[in-house]
Amino acid sequence: MTDSTQSDPTKSVVIERTFDAPIQLVWDMWTDADHFAAWYGPMGARIPVAKMDVTVGGKRHVCMEMDTPNGAMQMWFVGEYLEVSPTTRLVYTESMGDADGNVMSAADMGMPEGMPTTTEIIVELTDNNGTTDMVMTHVGVPADSPGAQGWNMALDKLAARLADA
Repeated sequence: MTDSTQSDPTKSVVIERTFDAPIQLVWDMWTDADHFAAWYGPMGARIPVAKMDVTVGGKRHVCMEMDTPNGAMQMWFVGEYLEVSPTTRLVYTESMGDADGNVMSAADMGMPEGMPTTTEIIVELTDNNGTTDMVMTHVGVPADSPGAQGWNMALDKLAARLADA
């Protein structure tokens, strides 16, 4: 597996990886709720809820749960699939949400009004003679943010899941 992270730190996280797995399996890891729940999130995160209607216009509703010194903390994410090109390209939005699937406002998150609250994830996959090259771009998350670190941990978990498949 190779890994490189490059981007304009004010705009987006871009992570490139090569997985020793066929493209269909990597695609399934992104689009099947059970597979996605098994690897998504940083180390220590659990995904007790992953509802994913992977069709253009389909909705996503994902809960990430982590243990903290004060007990379990849940973060909800909601979004919509904008592009679904099986095995090669997946584009969806992501916003902080609540357990009912409502998008949180900037004020709800303690951010100044007018701050963007929706980001976009682009996953591009290329078959490379039995391995799969992936470029994952999270537009709206700075490359030097904790979100970038979380993505790298999640993709490490994805690589381990693919190795066990």
